[in-house]
Amino acid sequence: MFRRKFIQLTTGGSIMTGINTLSSFKTFTDKLEEQEHLMPVLFIGHGSPMNGIEDTEFSRRWTSIAKEIPVPKAVLVVSAHWFTKGTHITAMDFPPTIHDFGGFPKALYEVQYPAPGNPALAKETASMIHTTNVDLSHDWGLDHGTWTVVRHMYPEATIPVLQLSIDYTKDARFHYDLAKEIYALRKKGVLVIGSGNMVHNLRMVAWDKLNEPEYGYDWALQMNDTFKKLITNGNFDQLTQYQNLGKEAMLAIPTPEHYLPLMYTLGVKDKNDPVSFFNDKAVGGSLTMTSVKLG
Repeated sequence: MFRRKFIQLTTGGSIMTGINTLSSFKTFTDKLEEQEHLMPVLFIGHGSPMNGIEDTEFSRRWTSIAKEIPVPKAVLVVSAHWFTKGTHITAMDFPPTIHDFGGFPKALYEVQYPAPGNPALAKETASMIHTTNVDLSHDWGLDHGTWTVVRHMYPEATIPVLQLSIDYTKDARFHYDLAKEIYALRKKGVLVIGSGNMVHNLRMVAWDKLNEPEYGYDWALQMNDTFKKLITNGNFDQLTQYQNLGKEAMLAIPTPEHYLPLMYTLGVKDKNDPVSFFNDKAVGGSLTMTSVKLG
C-alpha cells in the first residue's frame, strides 16, 4: 500500500562500440583533455522510481536540461541509494541496471539502461581523492537514483556512467570536502550529478493531500526556501551543519542519505558559477523535487 501511494505521490540503446576493453577505456580517458569551459554540475531531486518510466513534469525537465548543457564525455552520479561503509566507485566495463525497490509495476523492473562504464576514469577519479581510500567496485551498478534520471537525459545510453558511493560513517562536511578533490573532472567534460531530495521525509507523507498540487507542510516549504537561499548566497558551511538549522531541518532530513548528494554538487562549484533552480515543487507535504544547476 505504501509503495502504491508513493507512486501516486511523486510521479507528476544502444551501447557505445569499441569501448569494451581496458585499453580502449584508457584511450578514451586520455582524450578527456581540459576544456576552455567548465562542465555544469547538477543536483537532481529524483523522487519516485516511476519518474524513470513515466512522462512527468519532472522527467520532462530532465530531458530538456540535457539539451541545454554541453554533451558530457562521461557522467558521474552520487546517488542517495548507494550508502556504504567507506567510499566506492563503479569500475566495470558495463554496469548493470539495479532495481533497488519493491512493490512497483512490472514495467519498472523490466527497464535496462545499458550505458557503458569506464574503468580507467574510475581509477583516475579514485586517484584524485586523498582524504580517504576509494575502492574500485565491481559489485554495484546503476541504481534507481541514477538510471531513472539519466535515461531521460541521455536515452541512447552511449555516454559512460559511473557512480560514487556515500560513506555513511562520515558527516556532511566530509562529503563536501571530498567533492572538492574531484573538481578537475569538470574541466574534462565530466558531468557530476548529485541525486537525492533536499527535503525527504517519507514517514510524514500527507496521503490525504495527494490530489493537491505542490502541497507542502509549512516546515518543508520553509526549509526548502532556506536551502535555496543558502545555496544562492554561497553559505555552504551552514549547509554542511544542517543539524544547526533548527527543528525544521531535522524534519526535512530525518536521515541524511537523500541530502548528502547535494554536498557533492556544492563541493565542485566554481566561484563564478551562476546558480539556478528547476523542478522547484513540493509533493505530498514532506518531499521536495527542487533541483539545482551550477554553471
